[in-house]
Amino acid sequence: MKDLRQDYHKIIVKKLQDKHKYKNAMSVPRLTKLVINRGVGEARENPKAIDVSAAELASIVGQKPLVINSKKAIAAFKLKGNTPIGLKVTLRGKRMWQFINKLIGICLPKIRDFRGVNPKSFDGRGNYSMGIKEQLIFPEVDYNKVDAVRGMDITFVTSAKTDAEAKDLLEALGIPFRTHDA
Repeated sequence: MKDLRQDYHKIIVKKLQDKHKYKNAMSVPRLTKLVINRGVGEARENPKAIDVSAAELASIVGQKPLVINSKKAIAAFKLKGNTPIGLKVTLRGKRMWQFINKLIGICLPKIRDFRGVNPKSFDGRGNYSMGIKEQLIFPEVDYNKVDAVRGMDITFVTSAKTDAEAKDLLEALGIPFRTHDA
């Protein structure tokens, strides 16, 4: 697998600098961090589900996730206040680049009927979010040990000022965007 971080510094910066007419290489948008979130709704009835999910997420990203508690009680969802309900991991630096390499090179091609990620999931400030429906696409997950299919949301946080600049950056990194709505 190629080193995406080196490609960014050697090839992609020059390519984006020429395309958008940036004055210097430091003004070229860069990926600052990846934030991976996972909701574990079944943790309301089964407190062990949060531990199992956290261990699984830790093996996928290589970093221990932060357990997120509910902020307030919501009777309609049978949710008590301050109950573990989700997980969050923030990746930067080497781990971030390794995860992106794995996501692009191994995991996304494993998705059945994959035609690319949604190009409309930008937030207006240069950040991109995508959802993954099942954790089985990651090579670290043992199919026999999976108790429930859980997805996750991945947010690419960039230093880009506009969505167009961020999309050009992510395309240059190799994120396969859908070309037409299928």
